[in-house]
Amino acid sequence: MNILIIGPSWVGDMVMAQTLFQCLKQRHPDCAIDVLAPEWSRPILERMPEVRQALSFPLGHGVLQLATRRKIGKSLAGQYDQAILLPNSLKSALVPFFAGIATRTGWKGEMRYGLLNDVRVLDKDRYPLMIERFMALAFEPGVDLPKPYPRPSLHIDQGSRAAALSKFGLSLDRPVLALCPGAEFGEAKRWPSEHYARVAEAKIRAGWQVWLFGSNNDHPVGEEIRLRLIPGLREEAVNLAGATSLAEAIDLLSCAGAVVSNDSGLMHVAAALNRPLVAVYGSTSPQFTPPLAEQVEIVRLGIECSPCFERTCRFGHYNCLRELAPRPVLEALDRLVADPVEVE
Repeated sequence: MNILIIGPSWVGDMVMAQTLFQCLKQRHPDCAIDVLAPEWSRPILERMPEVRQALSFPLGHGVLQLATRRKIGKSLAGQYDQAILLPNSLKSALVPFFAGIATRTGWKGEMRYGLLNDVRVLDKDRYPLMIERFMALAFEPGVDLPKPYPRPSLHIDQGSRAAALSKFGLSLDRPVLALCPGAEFGEAKRWPSEHYARVAEAKIRAGWQVWLFGSNNDHPVGEEIRLRLIPGLREEAVNLAGATSLAEAIDLLSCAGAVVSNDSGLMHVAAALNRPLVAVYGSTSPQFTPPLAEQVEIVRLGIECSPCFERTCRFGHYNCLRELAPRPVLEALDRLVADPVEVE
């Protein structure tokens, strides 16, 4: 059985999608799973043993280009028994339709009747978690999801990790605290840089080194955190945001003895690498997209206006994050890693 997955457009969602792949493998051990997704997702998919191959989708988020979608669909004709769509958009249903895939499964959304022939109606109360909404598509409608739920687990190649360490001149002579201060979604997910700097300072004084991760957009905040440290401590913090590829970031995050992150894609990567993780929540909720790992501490204030799920604070104060002091995060770190965690 060959299955084509139309993948999501966000890092965290792609990591969580592995729960669907795991369920499909449980139901159909011999199935082959290919994922059609943006090229940036390849380093994630290549670290998932359930995925046979990542197929690069050349169009950006929100772009229609009907002719291109038809061409891609025709190129995939006759190769798959089922397509499963994780996005809810009409556009995402076009390639499987043009490919003539016999069973095209997805949640009802954006008038996709006809494009999909296995349309599911989402009961949000039954499936409050995003992974439940992904996993349910592996089963017949109405089936209870098997428990315990699978967890994402990214596999690391020792050679590629060693190459990344060498490229950036990094050493594992001291335990590594990874900080992920960015969030592509918006400012309402970003814990303030001064709070991250306080955490970094405390752990450096305790004998740790600090690596800062993120995209090119996150480089300025990473530099702001580093420059808030006094000389003598600043040298123990390395700003890797924007310098690494996603593949290198994944490999280097696997070296962390602990991670502090906003609710972001890298938070889900860290969880899938089974790193001790402190997740800081503000405008969003761990009741929908929690980090899926054993060693997790969630820190949030839960003030009256939170969660709002907005990109920017409607009141302009961002108090759900600004008033969340460093101490609870440091205490959470201490509960997770009283002793440094060995790199696997």
